[in-house]
Amino acid sequence: MDILQAMFLAFLQGLTEFLPISSSAHLVIPSLVLGWQDEGLTFDVAVHVGTLLAVVTYYRRDLLAMTGSCLGLLRGRGNNADTQLVFYLAVATVPVCVVGFLADDFIESQLRSLPVIATTTLLFGLLLGLADRHARLASSFATLTLGIALIIGLAQALAPVPGVSRSGVTLTAGLLLGLNRATAARFAFLLSIPVIAGAGLLKGIQLVEEGAAVDWALMAAAALLAAVTAYACIGLFLRLLERVGLMPFVYYRIVLAAVLYTLWLR
Repeated sequence: MDILQAMFLAFLQGLTEFLPISSSAHLVIPSLVLGWQDEGLTFDVAVHVGTLLAVVTYYRRDLLAMTGSCLGLLRGRGNNADTQLVFYLAVATVPVCVVGFLADDFIESQLRSLPVIATTTLLFGLLLGLADRHARLASSFATLTLGIALIIGLAQALAPVPGVSRSGVTLTAGLLLGLNRATAARFAFLLSIPVIAGAGLLKGIQLVEEGAAVDWALMAAAALLAAVTAYACIGLFLRLLERVGLMPFVYYRIVLAAVLYTLWLR
């Protein structure tokens, strides 16, 4: 495996994983323009570990509070906002797990084409712009409820389709359902934790079953680079979200879709 290629893709994965611009749309460009081959299952597991480490570290205080509240609930202390949030996250995770289990092979074989990725990049970018406008014009905001969490989870079920963007589609759903930007973003990022962890675990099991040789030093470097890049992007994105909203990402997705369509036509 080429070291520079692996480091570039790890950086790109960390850069795009939590931004509403679709990591799959970006990772397809180097393979098409530069003729790069898939880095393989080992690399996929490494960057999943890196991005998971980033989001867990960023939200470590929230996760510790939720863990403490769940332990307290088991000891009879009663329900509170943190245990309620854990329940909402669990419910919202179910739809994407079902889709991943039933449709993973179909998505991998039929939906990873350039025209599909270009179309989903454009379509869900426009929906993101609509959601941002809705939030900008809102005079009041909704409180996160079980119903809202479930609908966000149903929206996240579309995330395995390349070009959709997991963070983008969950943010879109949250804003259209009346959440403010901060609440929608926090729920979207916390919701990524079980999804990334589950995907990484399944790929890790598959890797063990294959028994392939692993360049541990290179994989550790890729995971670390993805983690550092993703952590920085989460903080930067949340600051931009409050200051300027989502429209810069909408415009970027429109330009990216145009580039992908151009590559396809050529």
